[in-house]
Amino acid sequence: MGLNAVPSGERVHIGFFGRRNAGKSSLVNAVTGQEISVVSDVRGTTTDPVTKSMELLPLGPVVIIDTPGFDDEGALGEKRVARAKRVMNRADLAVLVLDAQTGMSQADIELLALFKEKQIPYLVVCNKADLLAPDAQSGTDILYVSAKTGQGIHDLKEKIAALGTAGAVKKYLIEDLIEPSEVVLLVIPIDKAAPKGRLILPQQMMIRGILDADGIPVCVKQDRLPEVLEKLGEDAKPGLVITDSQVFSEVAKAVPDGIPLTSFSILMARYKGFLSCALEGVKKIDELRDGDTVLISEGCTHHRQCGDIGTEKIPNWIRQKTGADIRFETSSGTGFPEDLSRYALVIHCGACMLGDREVRYRMKCAQDQGIPFTNYGTAIAHMKGILERSTEIVRDEQN
Repeated sequence: MGLNAVPSGERVHIGFFGRRNAGKSSLVNAVTGQEISVVSDVRGTTTDPVTKSMELLPLGPVVIIDTPGFDDEGALGEKRVARAKRVMNRADLAVLVLDAQTGMSQADIELLALFKEKQIPYLVVCNKADLLAPDAQSGTDILYVSAKTGQGIHDLKEKIAALGTAGAVKKYLIEDLIEPSEVVLLVIPIDKAAPKGRLILPQQMMIRGILDADGIPVCVKQDRLPEVLEKLGEDAKPGLVITDSQVFSEVAKAVPDGIPLTSFSILMARYKGFLSCALEGVKKIDELRDGDTVLISEGCTHHRQCGDIGTEKIPNWIRQKTGADIRFETSSGTGFPEDLSRYALVIHCGACMLGDREVRYRMKCAQDQGIPFTNYGTAIAHMKGILERSTEIVRDEQN
C-alpha cells in the first residue's frame, strides 16, 4: 500500500439494507457505476455482504456494502440476516432500500429501529420508481430512484455525501502532537514477522501524519537506535520517539528520559477513540487469576508465525506478569464475539484496519457487559513498567 492509498479503516462505510428483491444490488451497481453485485429476479441472490471501495465526491473515499435481504427465511436465511446485522456494526451510514411497488414492510420497520438503536445516520430510498406514476412519487421525505433508468441516482449520491459529512469531526493521529520541522524518530523492527517489501499500516500512517504536519520522520531499527540518537545529537534531538510495542523495553532503555516516548499502538488507540477505555481496562491484568480467560482480538487477518504477538508474545508476558494459569482465545477480522461474558479481559490490537464505528461497537460490547477492554500497546507498556512514560504525551486528554 502506498502512502497516498486510503485503507479500509479510514473510509466511510455505507451499508445498503432492505428486503430480498427490493433492488439493493441493482442500486449498489448504479451508485458505483460497476457490476459489483449479482442481480437476479430470484429472491435472496445476495447471500453474503459484498463490498466495493471507491471515491464518492464530495464525501471522498468510501466502502459501499451490499447486504443480504433482511427478510430471509429458514436456518440459512437466519445466518444471512445475522451477517446483515453485523454490517451495521461497521456502517457509518445506512441506505434503506424499499420496493416502490410494495412500500414499507415489517422487516423495513425493524431495520429503521436498529438504525436508530445503533445511532446510524440513514436515508430511505424507494427503488423501481420507473414502475410508479409520477404523482405517486411526491409529498414524502423518501427519495424515489430507479436503478434501471438512472432516475434519482445523482441525487442519491449527493444525499449520501451530505449525510456522510454532517457532523464530521477532525481527527489527529500525530499532527497535533508535533511542531513543524521537529524530528520524530520511528523505531521499526524488521524481523521475520515484518511484511516483506513494505511497512505495516500504522507505520505508514504515522509517516504520512508527520509529513502532513511538516515534521521530519526518521526511521530506524531498534538495534541502530543508540547510534542514530548519538548522530542526531542535541541540535536535531527528536521531539518524540514512537516505537513498535514489541521492543518497548529495549527502546525505553535507549531513549533519554527527557525525550517523550510512546508507541504506534497507543497512538492508534487515541486516534480510534478508545485510549481512555484501554488505560482503565489494562488494570485488570494485575487482577487475573487461575482459570480466567482472556480474549485477544485483531481487526485484520494474517498468517500466524512462530513468535506471533497476539497468540504467543502477549500470552507469555501475561503469564510471566501474573504467575497465573490463564486461558487465551483469539478472534480476527470481523469475527468479534458479541457475548463476552466468559472473558475476564479483552485485549485488542491497534485497530488500524477497522473503522471507528466498529471499534466503538466492540468497546461498547465490553463496557455494557462489564468486561475490561484494553489494547496491545497499553497492555505491553503496563507489563513492562513504562505505561506512565509512554502515555505522558497524551495524558492531559485522558483526564
